[in-house]
Amino acid sequence: MADQASYLFSTRTSKVLAEEIAQFYGQEMGKINFQEFSDGEFEPVLDESVRGGRVFLIGSTFPPADNLLELLLMIDASKRASAKSITVVLPYYGLARQDRKDQPRAPIGAKLVANLLTAAGATRIMTMDLHADQIQGFFEIPVDHLYASTIFIDYIKRLNLEDLTIASPDMGGAKRAKNYASHLGAEVVIAYKERKKANVVEEMFLIGHVEGRNVILIDDMIDTAGTLCKAADILMANGAKSVRAMATHGVLSGKAYENIQNSKLSEVIVTDTIPIKTELSSKIKVLSCAQLFADVMKMVHENKSISDKFII
Repeated sequence: MADQASYLFSTRTSKVLAEEIAQFYGQEMGKINFQEFSDGEFEPVLDESVRGGRVFLIGSTFPPADNLLELLLMIDASKRASAKSITVVLPYYGLARQDRKDQPRAPIGAKLVANLLTAAGATRIMTMDLHADQIQGFFEIPVDHLYASTIFIDYIKRLNLEDLTIASPDMGGAKRAKNYASHLGAEVVIAYKERKKANVVEEMFLIGHVEGRNVILIDDMIDTAGTLCKAADILMANGAKSVRAMATHGVLSGKAYENIQNSKLSEVIVTDTIPIKTELSSKIKVLSCAQLFADVMKMVHENKSISDKFII
């Protein structure tokens, strides 16, 4: 057992998930006093001593940018309060899609966020299903990169689907789909897409056969759901029995809820790394990632290996 005390704090937008994590972790959430000014400035102040302890700061950095700034201020507050270690738990790592310079004069936002977290005083990062695995290398501190496959595999098995096929909605997710398929003994197909601009799919082609198959589309995130809905149309047009979608992060921006509700998808399964408005679509099911994070946080605090928490 670790001999240093541990403390759990949360950003305001991730409070529901954080409280569930704390319940599984077996400890109450630490108290933070948020002071707000009329011009929009805010100041998070830790309401208890964390001197010499391990602090876990839980917060997804999805837009707006206030969520990232709030987390950075909490890291700084913990550092200045003499915490011995500061583990930043990022269920969803914002700006992860900006993982490379893919056009002239473009920023690498994922690297900038890594620099900011480290400069603020983070000593360890814990996150789930990064948009690109190489983002781990943007840090000079330890990164625990968890995968929702630990949660999704059990759910897929409980569905007990015959003629199962795992599909990737794009070429970039082919490796992820192959890993799922290998673990489940299923077939794999890939939807090849061409974009002319962000969030707009120009054309999509299917690589593989799905006639008479129950298909599950696997992705790391769902934003506007345009890609998934178009992929579902193509899969059904090619004879699929049913099409479901699974994605770790339900960004669900723009007309995403409407797109999902009106699509040929029979079900969309996401985790709660980002708060979801399930009342806007009857097709959306949310699986909790709280126990996975709580278990890994406890293992990290007790200096135990976390390798048994990785399925694929």
